[in-house]
Amino acid sequence: MAQDIFLTIVQAQASYARAIDSDDLESWPGYFTPDCVYKITTAANEARGYELGVVYANSRGMLQDRVSALREANIYEKHSYRHIVGMPVITSDNGKDVRAETPFVVVRIMQDGAAALYASGIYRDCFRRDQDGVKIAERIVVCDSQRFDTLLALPL
Repeated sequence: MAQDIFLTIVQAQASYARAIDSDDLESWPGYFTPDCVYKITTAANEARGYELGVVYANSRGMLQDRVSALREANIYEKHSYRHIVGMPVITSDNGKDVRAETPFVVVRIMQDGAAALYASGIYRDCFRRDQDGVKIAERIVVCDSQRFDTLLALPL
């Protein structure tokens, strides 16, 4: 049984990254529960106990608004991401919610073809089981670096 949830989470992480990397941002909020929390912070801020993130949303609706703003309102240099997602470690499973930590690296690719390491860190997740598998109830994206060299436009 533990292997089944591990594989379910591996698939969920891979599908999540694929949606962002393939510019299917409209499907991105669908990976979350309606009452989700999504926060991007830094390891240093997390260590200090700072609650506020660089990005913070507390519902799927806020994530949908973020996508709409990216498509219609925000102005930023066109770029794409390539996520390299490691293997998750299941830290707890109470039968309903599964907590996991998954390392990641994100490479940013600019329109001119230049590629550079954009972010690395860990996803601290709470996945909630549902009829379709799992959805993200909480995703805390903890970035190793405190530095973001451009506007954090696309989701991590």
